[in-house]
Amino acid sequence: MIRQDRILFAGDPHGNFTPLITAVYKYQPDAVILLGDYDLDEPLDIYLRDIINLTEIWWIAGNHDFETPGRFNNLFQSTLANNSLHLKVTEIAGLKIAGLSGIFLGRVWYPPRPAKWQNKQHFLHHQSVSTKNADIPLKYQSAIWVDEFEALKALQADILVCHEAPGSHRHGFSVIGDLAAAMGVKRIYHGHLHENYTRTIKNNINVFGVADKEVIDLSGNKLSDMRTSSHLKF
Repeated sequence: MIRQDRILFAGDPHGNFTPLITAVYKYQPDAVILLGDYDLDEPLDIYLRDIINLTEIWWIAGNHDFETPGRFNNLFQSTLANNSLHLKVTEIAGLKIAGLSGIFLGRVWYPPRPAKWQNKQHFLHHQSVSTKNADIPLKYQSAIWVDEFEALKALQADILVCHEAPGSHRHGFSVIGDLAAAMGVKRIYHGHLHENYTRTIKNNINVFGVADKEVIDLSGNKLSDMRTSSHLKF
């Protein structure tokens, strides 16, 4: 029987990693996947030093991770920087997992409205000379860009992890479900909205929302409450 706790998913920690660390010690997963919004005052590896040698640690970024240069650098320049799942498919504990960081931003793309910019180069081309010669502002780096989103559809995966929510949530976006369907995804796990829930959307894709500071297993069980189980299997 496949262990449903071989991969754990951590909702937005907002600086509190104790629930994740406790779950790793208790369940000894093969891997953990963090769903964004870390609010890091130190590098991510410092927060997770107690478990960094106990399990694989993977992550996507949330909107909070681009709020200040400090938070950004503590994630993207940590020793775990190369464990980002953003815009690729990675095999983890026998499953192919795709990642999508960030959120939909009105000044870039806010479905179902058309994207304002075709890609980052299109955006930079329309900026002032000083902006063209600089990095894209952090706020814009937190956005989901339409060209990168569409490119993901050419890949195949079992699971999609994202910060933004699909249409299963009242504040979600149906295009994420369309992306999952194109990739052959069976399950979506997301953070951002601080709610635990399970829904099924079109193409029989199971969606799991993970609340802030919560940890769940592959079946969506909250590891603080193992009295019930959805018994979903791959």
